[in-house]
Amino acid sequence: MPHAFRAMAIAALLWSAAGAAQAAKVEAVQIKGLDETKTLNVHGALSLVDAIGKQLSGRRLAYLLREAEDETREALEPFGYYSPRIEVKRIGESDALTVEISVALDEPVRVRRADVAILGEGSEDRYLKEDLAAFRPHAGDVFDHTAYEASKVRITRRLAERGYFDADFTSRRVEVTRAEHAADIDLVWNSGGRYDMGPTTFVQTPQHIIRDDLLDKLVYWEQGSYYHQGKLDRFRESLTRLDYFSSIEIEPKPEEAVDNEVPVSVTLTPAKRTIYTAGVSYGTDSGAGVRMGMERRYVNDRGHKALGQIDWAEERKTATVQYRVPAFGWRDGWYTASLQYYDEQSDYIDIRKVELVGSRSGQYNRRLNLVAAVHALRERWSYVSESNGEVAPVAYSYATFLFPSFRGEYIDADDRIFPRKGLGITAEVRGGLEGVGSDANFAQAWGQGRWYRGLGAYNRLILRAEAGGTFTNALVNMPPSLRFFAGGDRSIRGYAFREVGPTTIGSDGKKYALGAKNVLTGSVEFEHYVNDTWGGAGFVDAGDAFDNTPDIHTGVGVGLRWRSPVGPVRVDIAHGLNDPDSDYEIYLNIGADW
Repeated sequence: MPHAFRAMAIAALLWSAAGAAQAAKVEAVQIKGLDETKTLNVHGALSLVDAIGKQLSGRRLAYLLREAEDETREALEPFGYYSPRIEVKRIGESDALTVEISVALDEPVRVRRADVAILGEGSEDRYLKEDLAAFRPHAGDVFDHTAYEASKVRITRRLAERGYFDADFTSRRVEVTRAEHAADIDLVWNSGGRYDMGPTTFVQTPQHIIRDDLLDKLVYWEQGSYYHQGKLDRFRESLTRLDYFSSIEIEPKPEEAVDNEVPVSVTLTPAKRTIYTAGVSYGTDSGAGVRMGMERRYVNDRGHKALGQIDWAEERKTATVQYRVPAFGWRDGWYTASLQYYDEQSDYIDIRKVELVGSRSGQYNRRLNLVAAVHALRERWSYVSESNGEVAPVAYSYATFLFPSFRGEYIDADDRIFPRKGLGITAEVRGGLEGVGSDANFAQAWGQGRWYRGLGAYNRLILRAEAGGTFTNALVNMPPSLRFFAGGDRSIRGYAFREVGPTTIGSDGKKYALGAKNVLTGSVEFEHYVNDTWGGAGFVDAGDAFDNTPDIHTGVGVGLRWRSPVGPVRVDIAHGLNDPDSDYEIYLNIGADW
């Protein structure tokens, strides 16, 4: 017996030594015979991949090679391939080993029978019927696990969104017959009854800042109407736009439903009441300056807001005060009164204006915002010139206008910050009558459109257009603020701000735009990103501000793009083509284009 034990011990030592002698390092794992998607799935499932670059004993390596075949097979099952032919090879020396996994796919498993249904009240729901019709995979399709799970989750989520809180599976089974390459799906829900919207209660903590009866006006549905999660989502958007609260929690409580009505609890945490802002600014047209502002998010428990801002630069100064009163009785919106003072003293123009605006805004729906306003404008302006080397006496023009305006803003985008599929349209009409508060008869219409479309994973095409026209027989009486200009960023890049259009010669010998009756501009831009953050752009802009016939100015340029945490950052350099001696213009923008 002792002899036998010695023999076993010696054998064990020899086996251990052999294992150590066969130690190897895997340098790479290559997968052949599969497309990119399947390759990535197999690669992520292999334990062997985690061992790359490590010293492995012979026994550990042998185990991982055996497991590689099973792991590869399991990684292909979600795509409908249950019996592929798999060959695992070792290539190279033990200290620099490459493992090659070759796969030959067999006939995929296809859906032979798909019994997918909803029983109960939800069986007549139009949207649930559409989801059932869109369920994948169909009979005859390859049994793709990912598509199956996504379809199942979509219907389960839709049941909850539409108020079928008692919904549950009565059958949930997939049977795969490998020999016949067939899968049978048996998936049935019982929806139960649909719940309705119950009472809405508000809790403001740690302090109560806004009257509940004001917030009640934002609850646009009737108690007892059908339940839908989309109603709560839109309600959350309305509360967020108020900017009264730092935290908003909306919780439906189906477990507390009474008479089939689901109560909704809304917990609100007040935001900081007063916001102060300060900073420095610099613009090639305005010079160096400072900016200061103060905003009261809520002046009182009726939700009034107040705002004061000053932008004081060397050549351009603006001061604004604004007061807003909630207007939630019809369409989420505000009654707003604002007063603005504007002063521009440059080498070629002297403008001072005061404008009082009263407006009513309304969020017509999730995409469309409307604003109706009345403007009272008083403006003084003059174009500075020199005579015989001396500054001539300033001859000022004055204008007084009282006029209404109507503005609409439509945005439909998959992402407001960085849209890959989006359309934005802004349109405005305004006009005044001589003798009814205005120095001249005029009517104006203006519109701008922006269209975004993603092309592949890392490209975007952006189209922009602008058009505006003035109908008046007294353009000379129209102040600069009621005329159209072109040139500069978001207009025609490659030209200075307000450079394009009817001009006058300033005291520095340069041309400056006077403003025009009409404007027409367009832009085509293509962006390419090298990764999720950085990219570049090329663009062509064209257009003109004109009184009668347009003289199209064209600018071309390139830009750098950075998707920063605070929004897109765009740096562009452009050159105007109409004058070969014109300067290059540089533009910097931060934030979304909307």
